[in-house]
Amino acid sequence: MKKIAWITVIGIVIVQQLTTVCGIKLKEKFKWREVEYDWPSPEAKQEAIDSGKYIIANNLPLGIERWHDKLFITVPRWKAGVGASLTFVNISDDSMSPLLHPYPSWEANELPKMDSDEKSESSPKQLKDNNTIISTFRVRADECDRLWVMDTGYADILGNGVQYAVPSLVIYDLYTDKLLRRHYLPESLLKEDSFFANIIIDAERGNCDNAYAYIPDLGGYQVIVYSFNEDKSWRVKHNFFHFDPLAGDYNIAGVNFQWTDGIFGMAVGKRLKDGTRPVYFHAFSSTKEFMVSNHILQNETYSQSPLSYYDYKLMGDRGPNSQSSAEFYDAETGVIFYTQVNKDGVGCWNTAHQLTTDTQGLVDSDSDALVFPNDLKVDTEGNLWVLSDRLPLFIFTTLDPEQYNYRILTGQVKDVIKGTPCDA
Repeated sequence: MKKIAWITVIGIVIVQQLTTVCGIKLKEKFKWREVEYDWPSPEAKQEAIDSGKYIIANNLPLGIERWHDKLFITVPRWKAGVGASLTFVNISDDSMSPLLHPYPSWEANELPKMDSDEKSESSPKQLKDNNTIISTFRVRADECDRLWVMDTGYADILGNGVQYAVPSLVIYDLYTDKLLRRHYLPESLLKEDSFFANIIIDAERGNCDNAYAYIPDLGGYQVIVYSFNEDKSWRVKHNFFHFDPLAGDYNIAGVNFQWTDGIFGMAVGKRLKDGTRPVYFHAFSSTKEFMVSNHILQNETYSQSPLSYYDYKLMGDRGPNSQSSAEFYDAETGVIFYTQVNKDGVGCWNTAHQLTTDTQGLVDSDSDALVFPNDLKVDTEGNLWVLSDRLPLFIFTTLDPEQYNYRILTGQVKDVIKGTPCDA
């Protein structure tokens, strides 16, 4: 499949105008110059380095999720030499730069061997071992203690590019670390430029079988909906899933580049009186926020009908240079948190109010610690977690191994929104 293409030119540092940050800032929990893994032995690490299976500079953390003492961290296989794509650290770890532990095991994170015939196949097949994780960008732990992993099946994205298998959804039992199910996306749902870098789960404890996954396709401008009960997936299309051609220019840490990423951030809101839940979403290269009812997405027939077009609503515009990757809805406060990649910060919007430039807050902004905030989540204890990773530098230039390049920051929701328009 044809993958995302970026056009770039290295520019001078752009001084950005930022809204005043109020309240208590996020605090650093972990930070790394370069990430390393908890290898089975020093010999295993050296063997991986000698064989090229581990190239330390090519390992960039991107997605996070918290479950109990585990903080899951994804390391997509942007380049060759990624030790493991799905990992975790323990929040109770006292180290500022802890080693990453592969999940569910080292074996599951090893790339399968492919012969020349398999590599040349135009239509990749399923994996021989369904436990295998090829490359994942983001994961989500649901209220039923399951970890949902969107595996792209694609490795060495910025290099030679190898499609080991069709994209698939992998689900683990977090108490036993055992594989519950793997669902391969039907090839009929995939487009030439399809790329899956996010996953959102719509599930509630007490009704765990009636769970849905919403998987935004940033390159195919569509959303894949998966029903756990039916073990079936389908695609939903809409004009609002496309990028805004006026919002595709980025200036981050002295790097100027252009992206055409469509629908990317999604968040499931609180259940309404009629039993539905709003699903908020936005394209990465856009400044607008939209919403659609989850019942629209979950109705395979109606969601693909032209009649559903007007069920999608524009919520508002975040304003210039407010492009955002991830977003997350906090049910306790009704606040949506979202990354602000062009502003080295994290924004917020209280969904009880209309979305305008005046009703948003900037929770935190830092030209060092928050260069390209890539993912964020709110845990069950009311903590906001943010991962920043300087991704544009990693893709288009180089990272300085003497500096701290990757950080995970955290703060109590009620504290970080204090003094902002999001504090109701």
